[in-house]
Amino acid sequence: MPGINEVALLAGVSTATVSRALSGNGHVSDSTKSRVKAAAFELGYVVSSNASSLATGRTKNVGVVIPFLNRWFFSSVVEGAEQSLLSHGYDLTLYNLSGSGDERRSVFEHFLLRKRVDAVIAVSLELTASEVGSLLDMNKPIVGVGGPLPGMQTLSIDDVRVARLATEHLLSLGHRSIGHIGGNDDVEMDFHLPTNRRVGYEAALGAHGVPVDPELFVEADFTLQGGYRAAKRLLGSPRTRPTAIFAASDEMAIGTILAARDLGLSVPGDVSVIGVDDHELAEFFGLSTVAQYPAEQGRRAVEILMDQLHPARRTPAENFPLRFELIVRSSTAAPRA
Repeated sequence: MPGINEVALLAGVSTATVSRALSGNGHVSDSTKSRVKAAAFELGYVVSSNASSLATGRTKNVGVVIPFLNRWFFSSVVEGAEQSLLSHGYDLTLYNLSGSGDERRSVFEHFLLRKRVDAVIAVSLELTASEVGSLLDMNKPIVGVGGPLPGMQTLSIDDVRVARLATEHLLSLGHRSIGHIGGNDDVEMDFHLPTNRRVGYEAALGAHGVPVDPELFVEADFTLQGGYRAAKRLLGSPRTRPTAIFAASDEMAIGTILAARDLGLSVPGDVSVIGVDDHELAEFFGLSTVAQYPAEQGRRAVEILMDQLHPARRTPAENFPLRFELIVRSSTAAPRA
């Protein structure tokens, strides 16, 4: 196995220059960097992660903490983050907090504090004061995705505005009886996402002079199956059946479409359906939705970390709002006369 001395000899530079060129730490001209990389490639030289960590104090590893791994949104955020980290030469260690409270405490009080990571990304986690304190005590860059966190750089989406946009789309088509499938206390995710989307839904109705009917709200668990069961309740009675449904996630919206079809109803002929996310199956089901680009959220979180890990780069604002966009497909239309 060739070593750093052989790379330095072939490139005609010192071993210190080879180290700076391959680690990205310290100034090296572009021409010298290209020569060193070409020599390393020719010799098959691979930087030792252990040696690099000892020399730079960095592990080239970022910890990503998420509440669920088996949900499309969270896995998409992780995928976007991983792609960006790889392009910057970093590894990713995933901490999935879908288990017990003891598991969460263990991650924040032990695993992350062992300092085996250079930085941390917390996805859709409203951290407690003690958790924030523990992370800040690490003196490592931290980025939150999903909502504001005190003392940290964050990316957040305005879930009230997201829900208003989805509901206003249905109102603009002429719907006045609009059901909502949202979350309950058991699935009140961090940053109060279900509550905020219900607030946005009700605010849109109020702005158009449409009374809020509590009978048109059904709780679910942000899964396709949960959306299917909730939609069966909303659509089961012809007397109280709404002409449109806003589901707080695309998975619940897809469940709603399947429930409508099983009840012999057409979408959007008998009922219009809109969701949130732009799930990978949304286009297949012709689902109108408010896209929030989770993979992009992961990539942007990494870019903020790179700004913090490399101080010469631009430092972003403390809280950066995430973009969202209404995408209209075939699941929404004007109600039948």
